[in-house]
Amino acid sequence: MTIAFWCVLIAALFPIVLAGIAKAGDRSFNNRRPREWYETVTGYRKRAWWAQQNSFEAFPLFAAAVIIAHLAGAAQATIDMIALVFIAARIIYAGCYLADVHLARSLAWLVGLGACIALFITSA
Repeated sequence: MTIAFWCVLIAALFPIVLAGIAKAGDRSFNNRRPREWYETVTGYRKRAWWAQQNSFEAFPLFAAAVIIAHLAGAAQATIDMIALVFIAARIIYAGCYLADVHLARSLAWLVGLGACIALFITSA
């Protein structure tokens, strides 16, 4: 399995990690009504939820871009490097979201989007 494919798995699991960060240590979490609980939290827990939602949104484009780059025969080392850039950008994005550093968060988001676009360009 390629590094890029491992990155797809990491990206798929990332929202689950963020959900865990939001819920960890909060005894008020109600698994019968998790969406209601998310609406009541504030601070880093709310931001972790928002980052989780954005991670779900970013995943399909990234996964498709990696698969298309592979199918198009792009250089494996290039695909792997760009996939690692995407993962690094998403980790920075989440960290900035949790810390409420909005401008750096937006920049990290753009880097992640740019990585997805770069994967398509390498496929051309």
